[in-house]
Amino acid sequence: MLKRIITSLVAVCVLVPVLILSGTAVLPAAVAIVTIIGVYEMLKCLGVEKKYYLSVPAYVIAAGMPFLMRYADEFSVAFSVGFVVAVAMLVFVFVCVIWSHGSFKFSDAMAAYVLTAYIIIAMNSIIYVRDFDDNGKYAYLLIFIGAWMTDIFAYFSGVFFGKHKLIEDVSPKKTVEGSIGGILFCALSFVLFGVITNIFFYTDANLIFLAVSGVIVSVISQIGDLIMSVIKRHYGIKDYGKIFPGHGGVLDRFDSVLIVSIGLAAICMFASIVGIELL
Repeated sequence: MLKRIITSLVAVCVLVPVLILSGTAVLPAAVAIVTIIGVYEMLKCLGVEKKYYLSVPAYVIAAGMPFLMRYADEFSVAFSVGFVVAVAMLVFVFVCVIWSHGSFKFSDAMAAYVLTAYIIIAMNSIIYVRDFDDNGKYAYLLIFIGAWMTDIFAYFSGVFFGKHKLIEDVSPKKTVEGSIGGILFCALSFVLFGVITNIFFYTDANLIFLAVSGVIVSVISQIGDLIMSVIKRHYGIKDYGKIFPGHGGVLDRFDSVLIVSIGLAAICMFASIVGIELL
């Protein structure tokens, strides 16, 4: 327990400066580092991290995309380049399978491609939300609030009220009551965040939309957690890595953040289309 607490404190001390300097190159640099580590952990889980013809290009893409996302003149440019890179990488993976003479199975190749793309897209969604509009400097914090508030309050709600298992064969400790608690407190935390930004930072947060968004984010956060648990169970590992003593690897700590970042990016797009202010 002491090890977990110390690791959490150190992580917070590292995270806070990154958040404060999120408008500079510090954020894409931090995202690049975390993405590279996450991609490595996933490839190692799949047992293909030593296939350097696959892993090295993945690391290069993971390192470069955050800077493209931040510094491209328009999002359409970053999207176009990303799309071309994704298609080119897919073709490259097919070629690797064809010329591997059976040493690189098609199922392993597709798992590596899909899961690596998922990690890279998710991490870059953090930058997308941060730079979405003038209030993105506040809105992107909801990614971490949504993921971690859901995790914390789902745990405590499960401990105190949990009686019915949620999906026992995937995550034996998760309960229906814990899930509901996580959803409720996530929605409340979103509303509270909106109230705070309205009062102190003069935003125009739509509290009802924030509450609905909190429910959606909490649900997908729990789905993201379960997805990563299914992968670990399938490949027979306990943790993705050991970079956080007592907590596991990057993917163990960011499992919910990954899918929440994509979900919040989609919510921002939807809000922009229908003319609703998130913040």
